Amino acid sequence: MVLGSPAAVPAQAETAGTDTAGEVYGAYSRMTSRSAGQFWADGRAAGQWAWKPLSATTSEISWGDPAKWPPNYAEKFVHEGGWVMLDGWRDNGTYYRLRITKEQIGDAKCGNLRTLATSGRQHYVKWDIPSQTYCLKAWGTLTEESSGKIVDFGHTQIWSPPAPCSNAKYGAQTCVKQWESWWDNQGRPGEPITRKLERDQFIARGIGMAFAIRQYFPKAWQADAHSDWTW
Repeated sequence: MVLGSPAAVPAQAETAGTDTAGEVYGAYSRMTSRSAGQFWADGRAAGQWAWKPLSATTSEISWGDPAKWPPNYAEKFVHEGGWVMLDGWRDNGTYYRLRITKEQIGDAKCGNLRTLATSGRQHYVKWDIPSQTYCLKAWGTLTEESSGKIVDFGHTQIWSPPAPCSNAKYGAQTCVKQWESWWDNQGRPGEPITRKLERDQFIARGIGMAFAIRQYFPKAWQADAHSDWTW
């Protein structure tokens, strides 16, 4: 397996310490309830998300076209201790099991990296929101359970603490920001992983996912939350 660098990390200003006592990822993502939302781009619906709790600790989130709902695609997350862990996702009638071979955690500029784990699910985001920006780097494999096909991946995230955010529909809110870059080799063993996605996502307290999406790669694109509900 080829472990390439998962991302060229953008310049990030150090975030001043803020009081985040009691702030948890669940209050922003809404992953523990049957919640949903729709985001728009260019004056029309561009996508929809919906959380479905499977147990007290496990939830899956579907993403797709609201005109063709429900979608086949859904990601599975597990709240485990102080972390939300990514187990994998289902799509195209099969499950893609994600397991890491190396994880690191560091500061806002992805410096001062130290080993976080070398096996298991991916540490996706801290449950208790810290007052400082932090970086997560992960490398590993996705196994297509229906065929055994293996995809090598690299994933870098930079999570920023709560800060003011706004969009035209909701006005002023409070968001945590996730910058992420995803790399893989599309199941071609021995080939280097290459960049497939780079974007910012703003997740708003009490509103949920995709409050604002600013995609930079593979093409510039943006969308903003238009509605949210429980089901």
